[in-house]
Amino acid sequence: MSAVRYRRRAVGVVSALILAVCGPLTASSAAQAQTQSPASAGTATAPAVAKGKHPVVTWGASADRQGAGPADRSYRLIVRTSVGGTNMRIRLSNAFGDHPVTFASAYAGLQQQGAELVHGSNRQLSFGGATSITVPAGEIVLSDPLPGKLAAQSDLVISLYVTGAQGPTTGHGMAMQTNYATAGDHAAEEGAANWTDPMGSWYWLDAVDVETPTAVGSVVTLGDSITDGWASTTDGNRRWPDYLSRRLQAASDITVKGVANEGISGNKVLADGAGQAALNRLQRDVLSQPGVRTVFLFEGINDIKAHSGVTVDDMIAGYRQIIDRAHAAGKCVVGATVMPFKGWSEYDAAAEAVRQGVNDWIRNSGALDAVTDFDRITRNPYDPQLILPFFDGGDHLHPNDKGMQAMADAVDLASLTSC
Repeated sequence: MSAVRYRRRAVGVVSALILAVCGPLTASSAAQAQTQSPASAGTATAPAVAKGKHPVVTWGASADRQGAGPADRSYRLIVRTSVGGTNMRIRLSNAFGDHPVTFASAYAGLQQQGAELVHGSNRQLSFGGATSITVPAGEIVLSDPLPGKLAAQSDLVISLYVTGAQGPTTGHGMAMQTNYATAGDHAAEEGAANWTDPMGSWYWLDAVDVETPTAVGSVVTLGDSITDGWASTTDGNRRWPDYLSRRLQAASDITVKGVANEGISGNKVLADGAGQAALNRLQRDVLSQPGVRTVFLFEGINDIKAHSGVTVDDMIAGYRQIIDRAHAAGKCVVGATVMPFKGWSEYDAAAEAVRQGVNDWIRNSGALDAVTDFDRITRNPYDPQLILPFFDGGDHLHPNDKGMQAMADAVDLASLTSC
């Protein structure tokens, strides 16, 4: 069990509603699409929701700048929901584009297998009542809500027909999920025959939310490749946030039910590179998501091992900025210690000293609302600078499926409602 220190009084705990299988989803023309810049994402007026309900993020993947994409192409994107609910919306991002992009059609269905959908599940989405929308460069858009229920732990399929794409696309490079693409417009089709191009990334789609009782909230995991799922089983949903999501769904006394995985492989706290630095993407990827109760901060190894001169004090300053901004937004912040990496090519004594200093601060500063000690859980007791071989994905840095599960099991679920 993780070490947990409470800095603010815990909220009361209420049993959460877990909703049943997805019903027919038909687009609502009454709600208006919300187009906004990433810096102000989530600040537009939300559509009316039923009394006692609110939107909560059920899936997320951090956007980054990707290579140029074809101008006339369909994308079939498969995502695993966390919390169940009603009135699903998707968020499409052109945050890193330098030209407008048109989503000529968009559909939501359920996966049967591969690119094939459950018969009768594919329903068209709308944007301000229209079936297509053009998103300017640098902007994001929310769809209208789809009436109907979407179950927790569903394999949701979003199919997009994209036209007019020029220059860099926006997407998430390492999905650890097989998605599909094809030339032309095939978004409405439920069969797999035309989806001939498998791909390992998500494009354009960066979040999905559902409407839940107001007592229900979500946690966003802000991290790097370990959170992104490197070395976990592709198509298995075995990233540590996936295991955490399943634990939360099974818990009857925890009101945090949603999990949005905002990890980017290679990401740093302080410097842009593999994605914008955590400090620079915090608003778009984390604080703008609806219904977020808690931020789970687990980053730092890429800053530390880069040998860029980053010190313990530099890392603490970055962490404090994230914590302060999250607290100012009314969110709890749970932090995790940085895991061992001896045996990785960039390991040396100087970087290890910074890791130890950072972990001492995480454990003992009291700046966080709670702490999960991933270092203690995953390290080799005979050489604490090494990851335990049973958990090692093979490169002495990234955990395998067993390590991912152990990490999720180490999170005290009560800590996610620690303020």
